[in-house]
Amino acid sequence: MRLTLRIWRQRGTSDAGELVTYPMDDVSPDMSFLEMLDVLNEELILRGEEPVAFDHDCREGICGMCGLMINGVAHGPERATTACQLHMRHFADGDTVTIEPWRARPFPVVRDLVVDRSAFDRIIESGGYISAPTGSAPDAHAVPVPKPDADTAFEAAACIGCGACVAACPNGSAMLFTAAKATHLGLLPQGQPERYSRAEAMVRTHDELGFGGCTNTGECTAVCPKGIPLDTIGRLNSDLLRGALRS
Repeated sequence: MRLTLRIWRQRGTSDAGELVTYPMDDVSPDMSFLEMLDVLNEELILRGEEPVAFDHDCREGICGMCGLMINGVAHGPERATTACQLHMRHFADGDTVTIEPWRARPFPVVRDLVVDRSAFDRIIESGGYISAPTGSAPDAHAVPVPKPDADTAFEAAACIGCGACVAACPNGSAMLFTAAKATHLGLLPQGQPERYSRAEAMVRTHDELGFGGCTNTGECTAVCPKGIPLDTIGRLNSDLLRGALRS
């Protein structure tokens, strides 16, 4: 395959960036998207040019590091797929592919396609810990959890924190991420003591960091590689309202 890549290049947070065009020949359709970028970087290094900086780690769709806007879509054209698991067979010979970093005020560009997503860490930190009594570990299944609650909690806990929801949202909201991290604990017995205060603290931090408000456009769920549903946000809003009434 022959492709034309238009890649965002930016030397640092305070520098102006631009899209730079790179033609690529002999791209194998069996390559992953990140493997294709690896090949490009090898060519750039051989030419004495600066390689393209991009985040990656596990390359198995688990860690959430591979955050890329591909032709204007977070993680690319395939649904429920991270950029590292996207293969070049989903593009056609002669295509022009535009690759950009996440675009959100709380995600400043560090270099090229790398953004600082530490704002997510601060949202999680603000949620605090769950109360845990001291003593020996309880026996297995000592605390019964209804199957629907366990399934929904696991669904929310599948969030990998990639930030695609923020990049896709027209408001730059991180409510799907915040809801996933807050409500999977709120559905389990262990998370009940701090359930409402946790929701309040995490949403407060979300707003202070500059993320936008949620208007239920649903773009976040459309690009979420783990398919976290929109009603997760509704569950967080319910806990937030209950917390306000209780306090």
